[in-house]
Amino acid sequence: MLPWLGQHLMQLFGPFRLFNSYLFLGGIGTAIAALATWYSLPRLWDFLPRDRGRAHAVNSEQSRGKPVGAGLIFVPIFAIVALLVIPFDWRVVGIVACVLLSTLEGYLDDRSHGWSEYVLGLMDLGISLIAAMTLCQFHDYEIWLPLLKTSIMLSPWLFVPLTTLVLWLMINATNCTDGVDGLSASLAILAFIYLGGILYGIVGHTEISRYLLVPHYVEGANWALMALIMVGCLVGYLWHNSLPSAVLMGDAGSRPMGLLIGILVMAAGNPFLIFVVASIVLVNGATGLLKVALLRFFKIKIFRSIRYPLHDHVRHTLGWSNTQVLVRFVLLQAVGTPILLILLFKVR
Repeated sequence: MLPWLGQHLMQLFGPFRLFNSYLFLGGIGTAIAALATWYSLPRLWDFLPRDRGRAHAVNSEQSRGKPVGAGLIFVPIFAIVALLVIPFDWRVVGIVACVLLSTLEGYLDDRSHGWSEYVLGLMDLGISLIAAMTLCQFHDYEIWLPLLKTSIMLSPWLFVPLTTLVLWLMINATNCTDGVDGLSASLAILAFIYLGGILYGIVGHTEISRYLLVPHYVEGANWALMALIMVGCLVGYLWHNSLPSAVLMGDAGSRPMGLLIGILVMAAGNPFLIFVVASIVLVNGATGLLKVALLRFFKIKIFRSIRYPLHDHVRHTLGWSNTQVLVRFVLLQAVGTPILLILLFKVR
């Protein structure tokens, strides 16, 4: 909407040309999303279901009774702002719809206080499949990989299954990480900031992408705007979720958040970016998924002495406080990602 207004009104009033600046759109989109989320949450969270705590989770009693499912409030704000500031693109509309669908799934789970893992897994798989097909539009997709100087064209028959797997993994790893006030949102903010920088400043930039021997994606700046808008929403949410939290994001927030991280990773053209921008989320949550899957389906026992999610292990076994978990996990991700990015882009 704003880019369209900029194109048609800048001849009448020069400052309207700012509506065609991605930096301006990113700034105003982030600010609107943050303010709208910050303002809306305390006025609407009384309509949300209440948390009943998680069995065997450390300090779960501290969350009991708090509003849960804040994603039902801030994800629609994300969708509205995205459609307002991002130049119109049917792929953007489709991805926003998938994110909203994931929010609905998560909210229904929050309200029912726990659906079957298999039902949720199948629904996540279906949403991931739709998002993967929306992203590639059934066309060949150019990707780049570590250690290779040349890019690879993947047919949709390969790209869709690969992307579906990445999205499903990220949805569930992010969901597992949601258990300490501020942790999941803080790690996601880091992931979105790094992805926004990569999409806008590297793969979305003609000269820099050529210099680093990676493909140039014309739509990179559009995806970067999407990342920044979600950062704004999460900032507004963290204002109320910082320890001690007044509201919890629930599955309605964690699932679409993980889905969007996975989408932006694949939009940047390198599935290995998931290990760079979300390594702590994967170690914290996805390793637990691996442990359960190997035990349940193959009767293989691994990590027997480790409690999952990992944030429960360090609180229960090492005696870390919630604040220590939050600060140390965020520091590890904040320091680790730049190092891994240097290796990913320069060792090629």
